[in-house]
Amino acid sequence: MAALSIVKYGDSVLETKCEPVTSFGTLELRKLVVDMFETMYVARGVGLAAPQVGVSSQLTVIDTSSGEDPSKQLVLINPTIVKREGSQIGEEGCLSIPGFREDVRRAAHVVVRAKDIDGNDIEVEGEELLARALQHEIDHLHGILFLNHLSPLKRDLIRRKIKKLQKAGDW
Repeated sequence: MAALSIVKYGDSVLETKCEPVTSFGTLELRKLVVDMFETMYVARGVGLAAPQVGVSSQLTVIDTSSGEDPSKQLVLINPTIVKREGSQIGEEGCLSIPGFREDVRRAAHVVVRAKDIDGNDIEVEGEELLARALQHEIDHLHGILFLNHLSPLKRDLIRRKIKKLQKAGDW
């Protein structure tokens, strides 16, 4: 297992729609998934999408137990949200945008269809934190960041702060 480098805001891979995964069950795919979980745990996240480690593939890993309960580990390949219900507002952050957290409105309940690591069809239902994580990570696969869900004013404020950090060499 090896922790990968997390790509930070400003890298174009984060705002690019990812390619579908077409090859399942391979050693490379399995290694990437293991490395992504390791990277996510080291960074204390609950979800990590492939573009966040520089891979433009429709793959995400999620574990809302932060590694405490292995049965909570989800691997979603080529996921699609097929049902959204209700509404929730909660604080979100992103491993690719460290140090920034804002309230984001999301569906309270979602149903997601995807493939597992071997290419089998799976369906995942999520509420509360899991619903939020599913929506956040699937957004990543479409080049959408949580910043896109903020008001233009809040988004511009964060972008300006990040530009200052970049100029100072702290990003």
